Amino acid sequence: MPITPLYQRIAADIRAQIESGELRPGDRLPSATELQAKYGSGSTAVRNAMLVLRAEGLVEGHQGRGVYVARRSEE
Repeated sequence: MPITPLYQRIAADIRAQIESGELRPGDRLPSATELQAKYGSGSTAVRNAMLVLRAEGLVEGHQGRGVYVARRSEE
């Protein structure tokens, strides 16, 4: 059985929180440092997870303010 890369597991966990409603549109995600501590990862894994979620349209970054759950177009 192949091992899932850490960045994919981080992205899957955050995606599940968004889909369950635990994280709602407009909510701010924890900082990169907080996510690194939570998942026991380095900055690269967190950065790659955010890139995956951004490509999926689930989050959006704002320079100097953080990463937020994206607002859905059907809202």
